[in-house]
Amino acid sequence: MGLAVSGGPDSLALLLLAHAALPGRVAAATVDHGLRVESADEAALVSQICAALGVPHTVLTVEVAAGNLQAEARAARYAALAGWMEGESLSALLTAHHADDQAETLLLRLGRGSGVAGLAGVRARGQVPGTRLPLLRPLLGWRREELARVVADAGLQAIADPSNTDDRFDRARIRKAIAGANWLDVPALALSAANLADADLALDWAAAREWQDCVSKAPMGLTYRPQAPRAVALRVLARIVRDLDGSEPRGGQIAHLFEELLARRPASIGNLVARVTPEGWSFTKAPQRREK
Repeated sequence: MGLAVSGGPDSLALLLLAHAALPGRVAAATVDHGLRVESADEAALVSQICAALGVPHTVLTVEVAAGNLQAEARAARYAALAGWMEGESLSALLTAHHADDQAETLLLRLGRGSGVAGLAGVRARGQVPGTRLPLLRPLLGWRREELARVVADAGLQAIADPSNTDDRFDRARIRKAIAGANWLDVPALALSAANLADADLALDWAAAREWQDCVSKAPMGLTYRPQAPRAVALRVLARIVRDLDGSEPRGGQIAHLFEELLARRPASIGNLVARVTPEGWSFTKAPQRREK
């Protein structure tokens, strides 16, 4: 088993708990994004802790592309961890996501008007993004303070990531809001996120059935005769765009496309043109413009 260990309290607790439960059967990796001058020293500290436990440890150095800093760092991190897993022939990657993470994500996305897919919490079992490698999250039932106690009881000092309290980041602001709102029940919020994850799976299943029954190949693209409710049809439309255009459409774009076609108006998205025909909703690639 491979453990993603940053040195923060959550991942150090994961390291301690996994080592106790699976002695001699885990390895750890720390991703150094190079975004802070302290990051190399922090990775070295994790190496020392792992050495004391007898857990093999690797430091993975990555470069983060420009753009959305947190999103790009996440993509680089998982790509590095996937390569490490394959190189070490590890059966699964374990991360330290917990109940407070679930609650924070739910509230963040509620504030953005997200649908079921956005509100769904992460699942205990999944895949490393961009791969088919198993990703396990064994701490979803734990609270942040419980994990901090595991680390403190072991006599370890966790690394404090300043981005966790930096108000420039939405998650840091949500974290502070939850801490100051005693009326919010974090386990209940995490349960709601888990229930929404179940609903997300059900919608995926229904969309797969709708695709099988109602989407057909056409000479120039695909035809869709919608039968399912809107939430399912939106997922079918998103898949059509991915399959024909190769792009990942935004939820708002798909919702607009659906409303236009429902009103029997032609529409476009990416490099696709959508029209209402007697056979159903027709999707074809837009003709290439000739260069002058």
